Amino acid sequence: MKAALVQLSVTDDPVKNLPITLEFIREAAAGGAQMIATPECTNLISSDRAYQRTVLHHEHNDPTLAAIRQEAERLGVYVLIGSLCLKTDDEDGRFANRSFLIGRKGTIKASYDKIHMFDLDVSETERYRESEGYRPGRQAVLAPSKYGLLGMSVCYDLRFPHLYRQLAQAGATILTIPSAFTEGTGRAHWDILVRARAIENSCFVLAPAQCGTHGAHEGGPRKTWGHSLAVNPWGDVLVDGGTEPGVSLVDINLDEVETTRLRLRSLFHDRSYEAP
Repeated sequence: MKAALVQLSVTDDPVKNLPITLEFIREAAAGGAQMIATPECTNLISSDRAYQRTVLHHEHNDPTLAAIRQEAERLGVYVLIGSLCLKTDDEDGRFANRSFLIGRKGTIKASYDKIHMFDLDVSETERYRESEGYRPGRQAVLAPSKYGLLGMSVCYDLRFPHLYRQLAQAGATILTIPSAFTEGTGRAHWDILVRARAIENSCFVLAPAQCGTHGAHEGGPRKTWGHSLAVNPWGDVLVDGGTEPGVSLVDINLDEVETTRLRLRSLFHDRSYEAP
């Protein structure tokens, strides 16, 4: 399988972001990609909840989702939409941070709501409280594809290894980790955590990312790390997308999953024990 990682640097305007995303998807398909993955927050990055309520949509009428579904069907490719920020019917008005796998006929094969919310102080001036605007998901998801099962996740989920263990033991051979990692945490932790998830679970990892600077946010403009990664089950980095928007193509031999799991059988050696 040839996969593609689309690295974006989105604004807070979904209308302006969509044509850029579609052009990168077309570029990836023209390069032979059969599965194309975009990052977290493909439609926008914003911390202004009032503003988001004026530009976001529910899943059933979201223009970004509709356009990417149409493009996936036209091109005959799978598209992993890293995530879209969407309205929900929750009484408290919080949004969903939802990832989608779109099939080659434009159908939604699976969707996943980000479980772990990014609530922390990165520094004295950089503060995030994702749970104030977004409600967490409750269900881990395996997404079916022609190329095997994908274990879906989003960004901050990366720091919770038990999620990936459960996905791999349930049959996932590819883990998807679309992200908008902050510049500081990305520099320190992104590469090593993505590689660890691949090694621990003998899976391929596709981790498309946001990059660059994204408008006004609490404490100043938000900067994301970029460096979209594709990693094989042995932990080798096959592709690093660098720090600019663009498309990275990578050939994936899924036979490596079985080969690696026969060499390193730790995925099947878990033991029960009593917690301290």
